[in-house]
Amino acid sequence: MTAATPSNQSPTERRVSARVGSISESATLAVDAKAKALKAAGRPVIGFGAGEPDFPTPDYIVEAAVEACRNPRFHRYTPAGGLPELKEAIAAKTLRDSGYSVEASQVLVTNGGKQAIYEAFAAILDPGDEVIVPAPYWTTYPESIRLAGGVPVDVVADETTGYRVSVEQLEAARTERTKVLVFVSPSNPTGAVHSRAQVEEIGRWAAGHGLWVLTDEIYEHLVYGDAEFSSLPVVVPELADRCVVVNGVAKTYAMTGWRVGWIIGPKDVVKAATNLQSHATSNVSNVAQAAALAAVSGDLEAVARMRAAFDRRRRTIVRMLNEIDGVTCPEPEGAFYAYPSVKGVLGREIRGRRPRSSVELAELILEEAEVAVVPGEAFGTPGYLRLSYALGDEDLVEGVSRIQKLLAEAKA
Repeated sequence: MTAATPSNQSPTERRVSARVGSISESATLAVDAKAKALKAAGRPVIGFGAGEPDFPTPDYIVEAAVEACRNPRFHRYTPAGGLPELKEAIAAKTLRDSGYSVEASQVLVTNGGKQAIYEAFAAILDPGDEVIVPAPYWTTYPESIRLAGGVPVDVVADETTGYRVSVEQLEAARTERTKVLVFVSPSNPTGAVHSRAQVEEIGRWAAGHGLWVLTDEIYEHLVYGDAEFSSLPVVVPELADRCVVVNGVAKTYAMTGWRVGWIIGPKDVVKAATNLQSHATSNVSNVAQAAALAAVSGDLEAVARMRAAFDRRRRTIVRMLNEIDGVTCPEPEGAFYAYPSVKGVLGREIRGRRPRSSVELAELILEEAEVAVVPGEAFGTPGYLRLSYALGDEDLVEGVSRIQKLLAEAKA
């Protein structure tokens, strides 16, 4: 974690600004980097840290990028807000997949979902504006809010509700400073999916209080069993003028490294965010945009195959985690994460140590079982672990088996 710059220093004494110095590094990427470093050093580490599909990007998408490399048009600057044909294709894909009808002028193509989230908050928030963030939350949301001058306000849900917050909880957190609600379904890190009725209830509550909503739909195609994805501005159309949708190709098409995301929102907000991007990064890599164009314009056959594999792994990891004494893991309905409570393990002796927090337990599991997991502190809820099941079946079973054997040694 990055320590905050002391506030009692004079401006000339500060080497790093207080704003940036107060940011914590991404815990999920830090765990993934540590796991990869240990593997490079010869340790048989299995990593459950990063939310990254283990599948290669589909061939037809890669071929589109190869062709783009040969096209002199893509050797030059293109519009900062995205290739016109990609923006049109994103609008068409959005209508096809979620029933949300938008114009290309409502789309901004960004360098991945993280840039989309930051730029959306930067375009909406003024200093001191509050943003309600249901927890467990993805690590980037509160940091992006703070960078944009806002104040994140956590609303915590736990395994007893399937990690879903209620309107009553949201209302209790609302103040005269509240401007935005973050809404994510399917959720990272829990895999929770809200029913259409729950989406409608939360959306109408937000609309009734004149709030903005940032809704992250990056996992829209990764839902399982009877769960169904519902797009908030479709279910509650009166909210559309105060709703920003964030999405991208990373999870659906196994394109995490290509770095293409997007914002969909009201034209004035998208224009403001586009102006910001024109000074921050300008256009997203043209080759990556061409690949994204092939992805969103194509069918969902490859997505269906990946989803079937994730579903199989989902059922396996939940079963194995729930076999561990002191661990409770609700069945995730979407995304590709399991989020077990390990509160029943904390404080027990394991190989001469008594981990008192999920941070300490995650460290113990990495050191003794050579398995990398992310502690719940990273997601605003101590006492939990996040395990991504976007890895091979054999590694998944081997990794959880190691955790089972280690925690079986726990003594009161």
